[in-house]
Amino acid sequence: MTRSESPGPATTPRTRAKARHILDNYFIGPARDDAVLEIWGYTPRMSYHPGEEVALHVSTTAAAWDLEVGRDGLTYEPVLRETGLPGTHQKTPDDCSVTGCDWQATHRFTIPADWRPGGYLITFRAERDGDRVEEHHLILVRPAAEAQPAPYVMVCATGTWLAYNCWGGSNHYEGITGPEGNAFSPVVSTQRPWTRGFCKLPEGAPRALPEAPHTPGAMVRYPYMEWAYAYGYSKKYASAGWASYERHFARWAEAEGFALDIVTQHDLEAEPDLLTRHRCAIFVGHDEYWTANMRHAVDRFTEGGGRVARFAGNFLWQTRIEDEGRTQICYKYTADQDPLVGTEDEHLVTAAWELAPVNWPGAQTFGANGLKGIYAGLGRCAGQGSGGFTVYRPGHWALMGTQLGYGDQLGAGSRVFGYEVDGVDLRMEDGLPFATGADGADPAMEILAVGLATNVEPVHGTWGETAYIGDGDARFKAQAMFGEVTDETLDRSTRGNGVILHWHRGKGEVFTAATCEWVMGLTRRDWQVEQITRNVLSSFGT
Repeated sequence: MTRSESPGPATTPRTRAKARHILDNYFIGPARDDAVLEIWGYTPRMSYHPGEEVALHVSTTAAAWDLEVGRDGLTYEPVLRETGLPGTHQKTPDDCSVTGCDWQATHRFTIPADWRPGGYLITFRAERDGDRVEEHHLILVRPAAEAQPAPYVMVCATGTWLAYNCWGGSNHYEGITGPEGNAFSPVVSTQRPWTRGFCKLPEGAPRALPEAPHTPGAMVRYPYMEWAYAYGYSKKYASAGWASYERHFARWAEAEGFALDIVTQHDLEAEPDLLTRHRCAIFVGHDEYWTANMRHAVDRFTEGGGRVARFAGNFLWQTRIEDEGRTQICYKYTADQDPLVGTEDEHLVTAAWELAPVNWPGAQTFGANGLKGIYAGLGRCAGQGSGGFTVYRPGHWALMGTQLGYGDQLGAGSRVFGYEVDGVDLRMEDGLPFATGADGADPAMEILAVGLATNVEPVHGTWGETAYIGDGDARFKAQAMFGEVTDETLDRSTRGNGVILHWHRGKGEVFTAATCEWVMGLTRRDWQVEQITRNVLSSFGT
């Protein structure tokens, strides 16, 4: 009897690389084929006031199409329907994700005075030969200039929406640019549709953070990507967009009676004093990409007495907005290729905030840093963690009424900790965390709760699996922060954390729950997460 052999690897490194290449270049875009029924559309701007005209740039292979616009609030409220609009199939450039689609406007409507502020879902529908297709876009309606501003303003993370938008082939992660047609693009355009899943999602679409911790011994899974591939959605839907993040907060706030105006980061870029009309500025979800002008606006607001409530994570990359808001620039890992390197404006190089030549840690605006945090609960990255924060200062006013004590887990049941978080260089003294200040954070701020994160997804030799994150981010951090990748620098680049903090800054205040998934505590009705959110908004809105 011969000894049976265990199976070898399901894929070799080379075939694994090919598989990753195919999956990483999976994107949503036009078929460029009259025989394929499709409809797509976009608007030149992301937000509008009552009385302003909205131009719809729509391309469809159908002879006619239907339009519906509805306010996407606590309940969906249709406000405009039109049918039988003439269809036009417009030519789409191969590099549309970089330079824009350049479609002609095919329909227009004016925002009526009675449309309430909020997010408005635009639905495009087309039919042909018994087939039916539906796609979506989103605009924000802001109050009229003469209207009384709401106490709160939520700033949508449109820089991150753009960075992840794969429509047409390229974003700041993967793409079809470069000499081999497989490179990410440091330049992306706003003049194209949002990818499928950014504006509307079916109930039950998986989150980037799984509903339960990873099971030891089991093959690592990424349910949101599997679902996206199966149903034809962008695999980036769980990383950015109205449907995954801001929508959840807006609906919860409306149900709770907190009056919100909703704007975009691009509005903040164009109107630097926008926040001063409000008592509290709110940032939620995944707000990874910011310009210097946006940060300056927040800094001036806080220093002048404004309150900032940030329920968001992964504050990492500086960007630039050009071409009157139509183009976003971010070289990221290839920042040495940014044309501003070596110029008098090299502080605007599109690199990570903590790194040279930017040298402006995010902690100086929101109290925590992107490179001090990163992954929690995604695949095997701290995959067996609780999904919540460990509480250290339960007596803080933000935690009043939660019945949380020292060492308790906050938000574990609703999985609020992840999938990317921001952290602080901290020390423990008498069982309490304190900011060291070594990373630019103010040592005087209070750290209320902490969770653990990592830059490395460990590989345990499970047959047939491929880790999605691996150690690429840790290697980048080691090279960027220590000048070389060695066992020592890689080890120092592995560990991170995520924090909840409160910080008195100038005449104002900052509360940061530095995690992307805080909104799930609200949507899943985790009463302790809800109570903290109420406490912060009630304090900051008066």
